[in-house]
This record gives sequence, C-alpha cells and structure tokens, in this order.
Amino acid sequence: MKLNKDTTILGFIGTGVMGKSMAANLLKAGYKVFVYNRTKSKAEDLIKQGAVWKDTAAELAAGTDVVITMIGYPKDVEEIYLSENGIINHAKPGSYLIDMTTSSPMLAKRIYEEARARGLYAMDAPVSGGDIGAREARLSIMVGGEPEAFETVKPILEIMGKNIVLQGGPGAGQYTKMCNQIAIASGMIGVCEAIAYAKKAGLDPLRVLKSIESGAAGSWSLSNLAPRMIKGDFAPGFYVKHFIKDMKIALESAKEMGLELPGLALALSLYEKLAAKGEENSGTQALFKLYD
Repeated sequence: MKLNKDTTILGFIGTGVMGKSMAANLLKAGYKVFVYNRTKSKAEDLIKQGAVWKDTAAELAAGTDVVITMIGYPKDVEEIYLSENGIINHAKPGSYLIDMTTSSPMLAKRIYEEARARGLYAMDAPVSGGDIGAREARLSIMVGGEPEAFETVKPILEIMGKNIVLQGGPGAGQYTKMCNQIAIASGMIGVCEAIAYAKKAGLDPLRVLKSIESGAAGSWSLSNLAPRMIKGDFAPGFYVKHFIKDMKIALESAKEMGLELPGLALALSLYEKLAAKGEENSGTQALFKLYD
C-alpha cells in the first residue's frame, strides 16, 4: 500500500523539544498534520505553520491515517494508546500507529497486539540524534514491526530521519534504542572526564577536541555535547530526567535477560545524583557539572 500525500492526514502527539521539529518537517513536506499536546502553548508554533489543533488524542486518532507519538514516559505511552479514550480505541481501521517515544519493549509488544486485534498497524520507532537531529531531519530511527507496514510508512519516516532500519518484529526498535542508550551512558562519563582532565591539566579543551574527536575517541557526544559543556551551555537537547527513564528501562530489561551492566548502573547513579541537585530538566551534557 502507498500513502498518498494529497489524501493522507498525519496526526502528531507530543510537541516537545524534539517532537515540535519532527512535526514541522512533516508540514514542510506538504502533509496535512493534526497535532495534540497536553500543553497547547507548546504547539502554537506548529499551528501558525498550518497544523490543525485537536483537543484530545482520541479526536486526533479518529481523523487521521497515520498517528505518530513522541511523548515522555512509558506510563504516558500506555495511557495514550491503551486507555478507554486512547488512540487504539478511536483510530480508524487500517490506520498506522508509530510510537517514536523511547519506551518499554514489552509495552511496545502489548500495543502491537492490541492494535492488531482492532485492524491497526502498530510500530515502535524510537529515535536518536537529539534536538539537532530532529531539527535537521537526520534522526536515526530504529523500527520494530511488520515489514509491510514499515515499507508503507517509510517515506514518512524519511522526512524526519536519514538512518532508518527495520530491526525486527514488535519491540525490536525499543530493544535497539536501549543498545543506543547503554552506549551513550558510559560514553558520556568518558567525555566529561576527558574535558575535566584537560581543564585540570591547563589545556584549552576546545583545542584538545580538535585532536581527539576525529581519532579513536571520536563519538557523537564528544563532537556535539563536549563543546556545549565547555561553553557552559546545559540547555536540553535531551532531558536528564528522560535519560534516567531510559537507563532504568534498559537495566530492567537486562535483568529480565539475566545480563549485568555495571557501566550503565554507574551512569544511572551519577545522573540520579545530578537530578537530585535540581538538574533533571537540563540537557544530558549537564553531567559535566559533577566534575567541574
């Protein structure tokens, strides 16, 4: 099946730091987009760009062909999909549901089963790339779901990202995102410690970056977040509180599989210490404050 841009209506729920840019890119591509967010003011820019506001998730789902969600926590995902007034109970038969929130793999499987029972196609498609990737439409998108449904919505995903991979069946996207977050968590400790060490040694941290970011130490965090640390820019591209949520999901999932992840456990303890200092709404690069 092919979704025709002229007749397909997209619904986007969750217009926060990343969701706002993702929805804006869909509007720029020429799609009609309905939006809903718990706080309407966060959707005002999109409404000015042509998005159509809907007062509830149920109303949005009833009038769209594809529903995309980018919200906060697994409990929010569960409520917006599975409650009596949720998406699954109100979506049109044959609709495509794409949850791009980083959430629980087991919840993704449950949503898929509930959706399938009602003639809907559900996919978990978490992303990586932060606020910059969302704004510049070059997110990495990790998808779990049926191949046919994936191929149908892939042109829409390509408007928001560049590296789009079907990882497997339901839940596979979320499992893959956990791999991403595990790698970032320990890596962020290394980035912070490298910059703290450079400063303590009397070096210019920005000059140090020029030497190390293109070598074996190179990483997205080193190139994109270390400069923010050095400048004292701790505005969120991705919130500390959401990263803590992700790490907890990964540790719970690892425990279910009988796998120990000591590096991730250490990173979680450090971020919880940071959050306790009032930094839960800062960007993940604020971990540097524990070192500086």
